[in-house]
Amino acid sequence: MHITAKLAFYSIVLTIFLTANLTGAEKLPVEAFASLPDVKQVQLSPDGKHFASLVRVQGKEKQGTALSIYNLETNKQHYPIMAGNLEFVINWVSWANNNKMFASATFADTRQGIPTTETRLLIIDIKTNKIRNSIPKRYVKKFLRMPQFQDNIIDFLPEDDEHFLLALDGFDPGSPTLYKVALNKRKMVSVHRAKPNVYNWMTDQQHKVRIAYYFKDTTYKILHSMPNTSKWKTLWQFESFAADQVWPIGFDKDPNYLYVNALHQGRDAIFKVDIRDPKLTKELILSDPKYDINGSLIYSKISGEVIGLSVNKGDGYVFWDKKYQALQRGINKALPDTDNYFYSFSHDEQKYILFSSSDTHPGVYYLGNRKDKSLSIAARQYSQLNENNTAKKQRVNYKARDGLEIEAYLTLPKGNQEATSLPTVIFPHGGPISYDGIGFDYWVQFFANRGYAVLQMNFRGSSGYGHNFMKAGLQNWGLAMQDDVEDGARWMIKQGYSDPKKICIVGASYGGYAALMGSVKTPDLYQCAVSFAGVSDVAYLVKSSRRYDNYEIVKEQIGSNMSDLKKRSPVRYADKISIPTLLIHGNKDRRVRVEHSRRMHRALKKANKDVQYLELEEGNHYLSNNDHRIATFKAMDEFLAKYLGE
Repeated sequence: MHITAKLAFYSIVLTIFLTANLTGAEKLPVEAFASLPDVKQVQLSPDGKHFASLVRVQGKEKQGTALSIYNLETNKQHYPIMAGNLEFVINWVSWANNNKMFASATFADTRQGIPTTETRLLIIDIKTNKIRNSIPKRYVKKFLRMPQFQDNIIDFLPEDDEHFLLALDGFDPGSPTLYKVALNKRKMVSVHRAKPNVYNWMTDQQHKVRIAYYFKDTTYKILHSMPNTSKWKTLWQFESFAADQVWPIGFDKDPNYLYVNALHQGRDAIFKVDIRDPKLTKELILSDPKYDINGSLIYSKISGEVIGLSVNKGDGYVFWDKKYQALQRGINKALPDTDNYFYSFSHDEQKYILFSSSDTHPGVYYLGNRKDKSLSIAARQYSQLNENNTAKKQRVNYKARDGLEIEAYLTLPKGNQEATSLPTVIFPHGGPISYDGIGFDYWVQFFANRGYAVLQMNFRGSSGYGHNFMKAGLQNWGLAMQDDVEDGARWMIKQGYSDPKKICIVGASYGGYAALMGSVKTPDLYQCAVSFAGVSDVAYLVKSSRRYDNYEIVKEQIGSNMSDLKKRSPVRYADKISIPTLLIHGNKDRRVRVEHSRRMHRALKKANKDVQYLELEEGNHYLSNNDHRIATFKAMDEFLAKYLGE
């Protein structure tokens, strides 16, 4: 494996430039960090003649995200569809065959007074640019209800250029029927009836429906049917958040073997099960003594064999096919300073898209060719950011007050790696069953570019550190989880990284809750707080889930004692907040309703507190609109400079 001459020259120039610029990074415009990625989701067509991607469009008349189709033989490019990221957002795209693409569109809606997120699946002809809904109109009329989620493709049927399998709950909410949908004709036919409380399906590599996912209240069942039979039996049954959960991730080429995710010594691991075995003995395939392993199977497009796993650690892939192991080694040797992920392969497996990134590298897509062993740049994710103006993360650990070890990531401003007493942003993640890792983070790089030290902690309740660590966060909002965040801030002061008079706590979603709760519980620790789409009323969060299918799980995760939840809600303690607060929220947020920030704003104003509120018109939970993202970062920039500046 070798890199093309152009890329090799770029690497040499980059090394010289880095040597000459070790004193610090230039302060960049907000847009360099806040703008949507220039390009994402780069994918090769099955024949390797085109690659598709989602690209940012920023012009005077048009702004948003467009689907780009690039012809590798003619070097011509066209854009068959574009979204303004207000009314709807292109969620994902995928090749259906060499001439057609799928595009999932998502948008906010309301059903019977309940705020919902809706999806639609579009079929795009790349030759004619014609676009149509995947569900023909005459079939929509037959449904008792319009299916809420219409992009749940169960099987792409890669050997069949004419059809795919789509799950639609047009008759029983949450219980989808499986349809075989035509790509070229406006036709679909039911191939598997809905089952009560079954919310999803899985096929094997022979495209037979084999697994049904059952859910009711807090109970899950994994149901299985042998090929060519109509009988279903329960393989595994478990409760939400239980230690005995077993989740199928895919079948081997041999339809008798199923890969699953389950616990091994308290941490998620990958196993293989012979489903003919009455005991369902789990054969351990991949585990880690410290971290959870989750992932998806990688199949050879030629043989159909499982050749590896796409996992949530390391290089992102674990291959046991020797040819792919050699390919990964060659890539890592050519690009030693980045994590390198195979993003897409042609059907003959000779061409591929590689994505390379790191904590300081915002990401480059490469086009690889195994025949001539070449690798060339296809697109850069953030054109204005590179290793010259980004700061390095370092993994650190500190002890919580009860002795629990917390893993965190510390980012110091570029050129200030040895500095002390820095203005600091404490940045807890959302979720809260989520985690922060070592990869590139545009929020963190923005804060570091402004001269702030940044600490991201994986407090108890975070995922990735084993079942017990995750479970320690259940019904713990505002309690020990909050203490872990506070203990991280105090560790920063004790280690000398932070100026104790210049610390702001910033967060989004659950992180926004932690920011607000931090300003309630420890008003003397922080000089300001920023909450983007943050929860302010935990009791309201639980109550507003009553008409959704996951209500029982929400209660199990957060709690059901309303009196207790009110005591852990920042909105109830506006009078105790003594630091300036910035609230930002989209009014079409379907994850955390905008009422959380509106109520918090009213409470703070009523208590005569220093509060700013920015509401994003048509904004969602993910800052999908470019103008919203820039407005959010500009507001944070001004706010932090005011309270953490000189």
